Amino acid sequence: MFKRILIANRGEIAVRVIRACRELGIEAVAVYSEADRSALHVREADLAVPIGPAPAAESYLRIDRIIDAAKRTGAEAIHPGYGFLAENAEFARAAARAGVKFIGPSPEAIEKMGDKVEARKLMQAAGVPVTPGSPDTLESEEEVRAYVKKLGLPVLLKAAAGGGGKGMRLIEQEKDIPEAVRRVVSEAKASFGDGRFYLEKFLRRPRHIEVQVFADTFGNTVHLGERECSIQRRHQKLVEESPSPFLTPEMRERMGEVAVRAAKAVGYVGAGTIEFLVDAERNFYFMEMNTRIQVEHPVTEMVTGFDLVKAQIEVAAGRPLPFTQRDISQRGWAIECRIYAEDPANGFAAAPGQISWLKAPEGPGVRHDCGVYAGGEVSNYYDPLISKLLVWGRDRSEALARMRRALDEFEIAGTLTTNLDFHRWLLRHPRFIAGDIDTHFLDQEYRPSVLASSSKLDDPVELAAVLAAAWSSEYAVARHDGVGGGKTDRAGSMWKMAGRFELMRP
Repeated sequence: MFKRILIANRGEIAVRVIRACRELGIEAVAVYSEADRSALHVREADLAVPIGPAPAAESYLRIDRIIDAAKRTGAEAIHPGYGFLAENAEFARAAARAGVKFIGPSPEAIEKMGDKVEARKLMQAAGVPVTPGSPDTLESEEEVRAYVKKLGLPVLLKAAAGGGGKGMRLIEQEKDIPEAVRRVVSEAKASFGDGRFYLEKFLRRPRHIEVQVFADTFGNTVHLGERECSIQRRHQKLVEESPSPFLTPEMRERMGEVAVRAAKAVGYVGAGTIEFLVDAERNFYFMEMNTRIQVEHPVTEMVTGFDLVKAQIEVAAGRPLPFTQRDISQRGWAIECRIYAEDPANGFAAAPGQISWLKAPEGPGVRHDCGVYAGGEVSNYYDPLISKLLVWGRDRSEALARMRRALDEFEIAGTLTTNLDFHRWLLRHPRFIAGDIDTHFLDQEYRPSVLASSSKLDDPVELAAVLAAAWSSEYAVARHDGVGGGKTDRAGSMWKMAGRFELMRP
């Protein structure tokens, strides 16, 4: 087993890996930019190395500086987390050249699945169903028009090197083709340095369902069930759950078998995710493979009982998988809400800032993976993820009730804005409760006004309680940060306190 691992990432995933290292008796090395000098992952690590200025291009994306940090600290392995360099084949090669183990798949597997067009070809050859579309990259508006005539509208243009919802445009009318091509190429070049694109048939009301796979160097490849990821904004996930309320047992087994076949087709080693789009008739199509640990991996951990990050480290150290397919079963139901510093009323725009007060929910079946702390900040240089709130229940009904309770307990105060109220609205929406969701759910159901209307006050007594709560909240912020003037994002515990106070008056 390794004695020291460097974590080439930041935020909650770096903290998550540090905890796994600690349980395995491994020293953890953090790297940090100037903006992250006081970050939680730096505080939690055994060693910490500065790697450059705040912009990611000058720090967390600098392969040379991260490899140098690993060599100077004597780290035997590097865990890339997710994002940044996690799916960068050259980073994996640079680690190997430096004699440092990359905790992830081979550079060749990363390259094969990183190019979406080549991945589609590989999956078709392996008998994995793919969404109808162009067999290769396209180069002109005329080629797009030809496939539109063949497949019909709507279609989706996608960057060949895409990911994270970037480099994608929906075409519903032929007149939109020139603008869609221009924007996809421009965004793809800016985000990935690669302007190539391809075309897929756009599915009406699809679900985004992914399957967690894991493989070792001894030829063992397993799947750990699925995660429903259909609640999204700008093609980026906000809520995940396992199991999916849509799949039948037979379909779950079939998707798992196909996902394992897909992983084997590229000689995959480590933790990965096969992502599918599923239509209303329960036909499923390969979309892409994420060759890294996912943001939402704790959802699978909660229903299977296995620690996927520790398993990553053990497999990278040359050990066999600590579980077989026979050992894996899904127990109960898990839901994850991603808590972001963003403003749902302003198109979910990032809204970072200082955190003066943070009180995470607790109690049975609640897990909180967090990358910040009271007194710290959510930086405007990076993804504004604050934390991941997860719950487990014996069934979906209990998990939903537990998540509603946990969200109502969550308190954050400071100069940032969060999406907590959005999640509170979503978890009470009749369609979400019924499991009637798809990737267009928010386009169909969410308007900024729904959050305001959900808290509209008509009762004079309730209004008085809220006014008292507002005063109490400002007082709470002042008491916690010593200056006051911040915002408090909470479900209303102070409202309830004020209401009780009114009732107790003679």
